[in-house]
Amino acid sequence: MKKIGVLSDTHGVVPSQVYTFFKDVDEIWHAGDMGRGVLEELQQFKPLHAVYGNMDDYELRYKVMGTDIFHCEGLKVIMTHIGGWPGHYPAPMLQVLKSEKPDIFVCGHSHILKVMWDKELNLLHINPGAAGRQGFQKVDTLVRFTIDGTPKDMEILDFPKYFND
Repeated sequence: MKKIGVLSDTHGVVPSQVYTFFKDVDEIWHAGDMGRGVLEELQQFKPLHAVYGNMDDYELRYKVMGTDIFHCEGLKVIMTHIGGWPGHYPAPMLQVLKSEKPDIFVCGHSHILKVMWDKELNLLHINPGAAGRQGFQKVDTLVRFTIDGTPKDMEILDFPKYFND
């Protein structure tokens, strides 16, 4: 059993809420648009899976991939930054999802929290929204859940975007 913390779109800021909400997680998954310094800061806090986003610089792109495929507690995970959502995946990502058949698909980019089951592809889709100061969102969001055979105990934290430190 593992506890997972998921976030995206920090754009150079790690809100203090990450340290409290993720204090008991076993690992963190960051779905891109990290910004400078976030990779190293989170790596010092917890084990980290991370991908770069469209706003990340080339220095970060040398350190992490654009799409990461990995296993966690026997479940296959695909994580990328721009991934769409059930019924609205970009064609190249839809092809990857159909061929790789993940159990969990994580993406960011939209700054809109979406956690939903994709019945057609038989996977859990997670977009944790945004956890940074940039973007149109009024609140920042973080996702936390447990993998124990299946994903369960999904929890969401939302907090005001401009008052997060």
